Amino acid sequence: MLDATRLRTPCLFDKIVSADEAATLITDGMNVGVSGFTPSGYPKKTTLALAKAIKAGKKCRINIWSGASVGPEIEETLAEVGGISGRMPYYAASNKTLSRQINTGSVTYIDQHLSHFAQQIDYGFYGDVDVAIVEAAAINADGSIVLGSGVGNTPMLVKHAKKIIVEVNTSIPLTLEGMHDIYICSKPPERTEIPIYHVGDRIGSPYVSCGLDRITCIVESDIVDHVRNLSAPDDTSKKIAANLVDFLEHEQRHGCLPQQMLPLQSCVGSIANAVLMGLAESKFDNLTMYSEILQDSVFKLIKCGKVTQASGCAFTPSPTVWEMYKEDPELYRNRIVLRPLDISNNPEVIRRLGVISMNTPLEFDIYGQANSTHVMGNRMMNGIGGSGDYMRNGYLTIFSTPSTAKGGNISSVVPMVSHADHTEHDTMVFITEQGVADIRGLSPLKGEMAAHAYEYQTDIEKGKRTVIGVNKFADNKAVKTNDVITADLSVAERQIARVNEMKAHRDQHAVDASLKALKEAANGESNLMPYLIDAVKTYATLGEICGVLREVFGEYQQGGNLF
Repeated sequence: MLDATRLRTPCLFDKIVSADEAATLITDGMNVGVSGFTPSGYPKKTTLALAKAIKAGKKCRINIWSGASVGPEIEETLAEVGGISGRMPYYAASNKTLSRQINTGSVTYIDQHLSHFAQQIDYGFYGDVDVAIVEAAAINADGSIVLGSGVGNTPMLVKHAKKIIVEVNTSIPLTLEGMHDIYICSKPPERTEIPIYHVGDRIGSPYVSCGLDRITCIVESDIVDHVRNLSAPDDTSKKIAANLVDFLEHEQRHGCLPQQMLPLQSCVGSIANAVLMGLAESKFDNLTMYSEILQDSVFKLIKCGKVTQASGCAFTPSPTVWEMYKEDPELYRNRIVLRPLDISNNPEVIRRLGVISMNTPLEFDIYGQANSTHVMGNRMMNGIGGSGDYMRNGYLTIFSTPSTAKGGNISSVVPMVSHADHTEHDTMVFITEQGVADIRGLSPLKGEMAAHAYEYQTDIEKGKRTVIGVNKFADNKAVKTNDVITADLSVAERQIARVNEMKAHRDQHAVDASLKALKEAANGESNLMPYLIDAVKTYATLGEICGVLREVFGEYQQGGNLF
């Protein structure tokens, strides 16, 4: 039940409505901004009510804008009823239905570096924020909003929203009040420096500025964030952590890092959490973090005294660690600062503080490129998130990942990534359980990994290897008509005949079964390679295989509207 501790002026009680009533404010085609970051601090009641209304017949497809991924009460529930038209600036693979709709093209997804989105909203690049739905711990007498554990892009969404729905969630501990530092940058040319010189510096307000007159309605909620317990560190992640510690110690010994460790950044996920937790047994003390998301490891490192200050845009403790927080909230409130996403991920601040950036890719290659988003080059698994913000601007940039995936069946280290989110210009160090690859100061031409390519190119340039159109007959005018090789068109006819002959004698039932299995795998999250091999073994043609994949993934279409 909402009381004066949550609604801090009487007139706010007059704005309380049901979730069903609040959902009527959202209509077809709207841009709807939601608070939170990852499954932390996001609204739940209103979107659940909207999904119910759509299922009952309401025509409504909306564009969802957020900080990053949010919980299933938004993304999965609305996706299941066809309620999402567009999504920015991030989504996570855990939201299966939305992931499938993005990859088939029924939902338009615009992937972005997370530091960019708030200012693009501010500039009006994507149109109006029709409705903002904000989860709050409380609302002050002046209308300013006390947020929960996730800030994300909430301040900018509130700034520009035509209508604001506030979900006051009674499950949010009021002890979070005071953790937040809300700061909105001015627009150029009036923009000045962001005056953060130390991790714990506070430059803004503990509250999101709003105003009583701008709050359209209030919905009471008690639904907790959909956060799961993380996997316990396994032997592989422990080895990665040990290699990371050894590397950082090596850097200190050689004067590349100060004795007082620079601020750390870590991405989200079980592997990243386990690797960061490896610092608990290291010699490093008085650690600080300037990061995007703060997970279990940060709370545990604070409790054991390793981390003295942590800054982020949200924290997502598991249920177990939430209970640990509640035992001594002051310990964490005095050491954690929660900022807007465009401040936590701001290149200016990352560069000034000298952040050591640590992120986890899907794969990386021998040229120093990393893929954070796409499986097999065309299936988007999740957005790029903030990894680019930190990897391009950190003092030291580290990618860490197990050397294999899918139970050891797939290598995470490949000759060339199928999709490059981070080029060799953005990366410095790669760490797996196998060891450390430091590529600083190495050019592809000097490295053993590119020796063959270098040798090949040199042979071409010296004339030892002839390539028509490159180092010989490069000028079309020098080529005589009788030097041009033309194809015998009968070759195509013979090939067509061979294919038809093969089709006539193959087991069509086996072909159909293999293609069906491939389609089912493509619609899910399975490794497609075994299914592709099975299809080839039944003598399915390349055209038939590509046709199945085209049905699932669609085709690239140049141009088009944003949403």
